[in-house]
Amino acid sequence: MSPTKTAATDRVDVEFVSGGVRCAAWFYPAPGTGPAPVVVMAHGLGGTKDTGLDPYARALRDAGYAVFAFDYRGFGESEGQPRQRVSMRNQIADYHAACDAAARQPGVDPSRIVLWGVSQSGGHVFEVGASRDDVAAIIAVVPMVSGPAAAKHALPLHTPSSLLRSTTTGWRSSARQLMGKEPATIPIVAKPGDFGALTAPGYYEAYTELAGPSWRNEVDATIGTEIATHRPGKFAKQITVPILVQIADLDQGAPPQAAAKAAFNARAEVRHYPCDHFDVFAGVAGNNWFDRCVEHEVAFLGHHVQV
Repeated sequence: MSPTKTAATDRVDVEFVSGGVRCAAWFYPAPGTGPAPVVVMAHGLGGTKDTGLDPYARALRDAGYAVFAFDYRGFGESEGQPRQRVSMRNQIADYHAACDAAARQPGVDPSRIVLWGVSQSGGHVFEVGASRDDVAAIIAVVPMVSGPAAAKHALPLHTPSSLLRSTTTGWRSSARQLMGKEPATIPIVAKPGDFGALTAPGYYEAYTELAGPSWRNEVDATIGTEIATHRPGKFAKQITVPILVQIADLDQGAPPQAAAKAAFNARAEVRHYPCDHFDVFAGVAGNNWFDRCVEHEVAFLGHHVQV
């Protein structure tokens, strides 16, 4: 399908294929005339491109970079079955396919791709960046780099009954899918004490405030199994390009100490913010650090990947 302009004339709807599945993306052409570096970005757990990525994309575009923001298969405007299922392997494949698609866009320098990830995708960029030779720089925002560390970090936020319910729902989801049925789901975000994957104080309000029209507050209940074995931080020592790691020191979702360790192993430039996980997004009420995050990203790219 041909690219189509959206109501925002500076953003183009495009499609690409990953694993035989049509995936949806937004392409923001760079404002300049010459071939520009392209920033490839995706969201975190259950996130969609219309849930908080647009302000980051526009800020980086305004700084002179092309931007390619996409939805993983099974989420948002992308196709794929089952819906709302997080497969780390598939998402890594989608990220690679998105990089290839971004490199084919008009006005893009295919040899200068910038990987940008937040939360779960902030871990993905470690793995993707360690295996490509067309990546010029990496930005990892409040990254989740160790599933086991994240699970341990979140344990005090869940009641024994909710943990048991999550476990049994995960087993039920696996059984349903083996029988060719739709997966069982759990809420992505819920209020403290309620049943959900993320239940830290303020997370329900923050995530739902960011939510775009394609976002759904549910995820395949097998997410616990996916996270338990996911350790993208192990790729940190293989990264050879400049990397910026932005850490929320009060993060209740992605352990800041795990992010700091991965940043050290990647010889990264590190920025710390006295805030929680969702405070790095524009539009979230309260202790908002979006402007400073963008300022540091633009400065980092200006030093390492000039337009």
